[in-house]
Amino acid sequence: MSAHAPIPAAAVGPPLDPALLERIERALLAFLENEPLPANLRAACRHAVLSGGKRLRPILVIECARAAWDAGSEGSPRDPVEAALPAAVAMEFVHAFSLVHDDLPALDNDLLRRGQPTCHVAFGEALAILAGDCLLGLAPIAAAASAHHGAEIAQELMRATVRMINGQVYDTLRVFPEGLPERERLELVHHNKTGALLECSCRIGALAVGADDATLQRLTDYGRAIGLMFQVVDDLIDATQSAEHAGKATGKDAAAGKLTYPGVHGIQGSRDEIERLRRSAMDTLAPLGARAERLAALVQFLASRTR
Repeated sequence: MSAHAPIPAAAVGPPLDPALLERIERALLAFLENEPLPANLRAACRHAVLSGGKRLRPILVIECARAAWDAGSEGSPRDPVEAALPAAVAMEFVHAFSLVHDDLPALDNDLLRRGQPTCHVAFGEALAILAGDCLLGLAPIAAAASAHHGAEIAQELMRATVRMINGQVYDTLRVFPEGLPERERLELVHHNKTGALLECSCRIGALAVGADDATLQRLTDYGRAIGLMFQVVDDLIDATQSAEHAGKATGKDAAAGKLTYPGVHGIQGSRDEIERLRRSAMDTLAPLGARAERLAALVQFLASRTR
């Protein structure tokens, strides 16, 4: 696998295995259906979790488990996907919780998410808050069910969740360490607000199959690069795409005076940063060879997406 080989135009798109996606959807639904929840709370949680989305984070969990899996090592699980599914479900629950709360009137006040009404629009603000709370509470329960390193995976997930919340505080309330330059403020926001969960997805996928330290660090570095790249691309989409195309409100970050890559670095500077991060992510994968082909395809997709 060439670390910097261009990807053919026809191959640009979500490199998703339909059978894997179906397996993730079934696992998410089964967990919610098996929990003893009031009917309205279950419905709000299902709306938050099952109303579409790229499933990027659970896919990263599973693909990193596949990349780190050593079938010949002692104690290695027979099926890396099965081993990583509890962590993948847990990660998507945290992500869904964050979106439900981000969309609330007190924060972003968004009415549209994934082309559908946001949770507080569909179910009311009180139930939306409680659905987010519920998903956050269910996440470590799901993570701890992992057959390998369950407690460590749950701890990693909750630490990443705190980092994500830190990033939201920086982004929304704009209280930064004194004297921090604007560019470093921007990276502080993005490495935490968006990057924390993407980086954690890679780490817990590797942990789910008992990855060695070197592979765990390599996939952590990969996750850190794509975590920042994802948000730079998101900022570019917010600045250049319509709400109809993106499936959510656009142009709001700049209007609210938030730090964004196009606002600090310009449109072309943002595109240059995306390319730098793409190359960095590909470099981290090179030693993994064919095992990381799906992760390499994800890098190419994430760098070129427009929604």
